[in-house]
Amino acid sequence: MSAPLRDPPPAAEPFWRTKTLDAMSDAEWESLCDGCGRCCLIKLEDEDSGRVHYTDVGCVLLDGEACRCRDYPARQDKVPDCVRLTPSTVRELGWLPPTCAYRLVREGRELYWWHPLVSGDAATVHAAGVSVRGRLSGTEDEMSIDELPERVVRWPTRVPARARARR
Repeated sequence: MSAPLRDPPPAAEPFWRTKTLDAMSDAEWESLCDGCGRCCLIKLEDEDSGRVHYTDVGCVLLDGEACRCRDYPARQDKVPDCVRLTPSTVRELGWLPPTCAYRLVREGRELYWWHPLVSGDAATVHAAGVSVRGRLSGTEDEMSIDELPERVVRWPTRVPARARARR
């Protein structure tokens, strides 16, 4: 007599849907970063309104091709004003890009199709037009403070059309 047919067990939900930011392991936390580099753009804050404006200028440690920090372990030693993302800072920061997985998880929203945790491919963040690759005018050590207001851009605060498309 053969065993009765059974439905396969339901697939486990991905950790970002079942865990809070605080409950994630270090590896899970780090894997939420999609590698877009948007948070590593130099930002200017309007002193009167408090509004934050992104520039197309990268942090001195931002690799504009790889869209990653050149010295992630020592970034805060080399760039003292580098903001370390933690569950606490993610809850407080208003300037995280709308595509940022930390922000999306905080808000209880789904990750986009191009996020490496969803697509299984680290290159989809670039293919979707979300990353800073090919969009930087330079790094902060190549620009004067006076040049930064001329480098203000809006694209880091937007979701590209091809990134919104369902795949």
